[in-house]
Amino acid sequence: MRTLIFITSLLVSIVGFSQQKIDTIKKTDTIKRIQSYGLRVGVDIMKPVIAFIDNDKKGFELTGDVRFLRNYYAAVELGYEDVISNEDYMHFTTKGSFIKIGVNYNAYQNWAGMTNEIYFGARYGFSIFNQTLNSYTPNAQGIYFEGELTEPNTEFKDLSAHWLEFVVGMKVETLKNLYLGTQIGIKKMVSTKEPNNFKNLYIPGFNTVYANNMGIGFNYSISYLIPIIKKNK
Repeated sequence: MRTLIFITSLLVSIVGFSQQKIDTIKKTDTIKRIQSYGLRVGVDIMKPVIAFIDNDKKGFELTGDVRFLRNYYAAVELGYEDVISNEDYMHFTTKGSFIKIGVNYNAYQNWAGMTNEIYFGARYGFSIFNQTLNSYTPNAQGIYFEGELTEPNTEFKDLSAHWLEFVVGMKVETLKNLYLGTQIGIKKMVSTKEPNNFKNLYIPGFNTVYANNMGIGFNYSISYLIPIIKKNK
């Protein structure tokens, strides 16, 4: 009997403690939390590192995003590249600029006061560039080689490309309003303007063009949030 009374008392105590904890959580949840909405600007810190290691690859990339809804951000990336490529049969240089615009969705559930992101999103990319064929070695000759041969040191100007990109990334606030981030993108070419006798094998912003006009890219960024307005969460 005493055992039953003890167990009953213990259960009542546990239930009472749990209810008190739930009530406390509910009261805490009623507190309004302030969220910053503003312009975040940054730079890809990998491109200078790559340029320092590899003299054949130069360029820069600026990043930016604006939070317009609780979990949605308008995003933009733009930059310039000067890249020398060595393929099996040719050596060429690509110079040009690019811009990518789109939107990110933050899927990370932040604790109170946190503004970190684990996001996925989409981009539309556009690039204008020139290609210079420095040298080449034909892989077929005579009647088996179709098309006109391209002279070395030939420059092709006013080329362009359009593509769609799916991105996944994250941003972590390391100091007040200062973020470190990384992003990877899978790209699909929509259209490209190229010479009749030379294929665009590298495109600024798109990177190397693989089979089926697919591409992949990544960046590591450091960015700073400039608060513009603050809203209650």
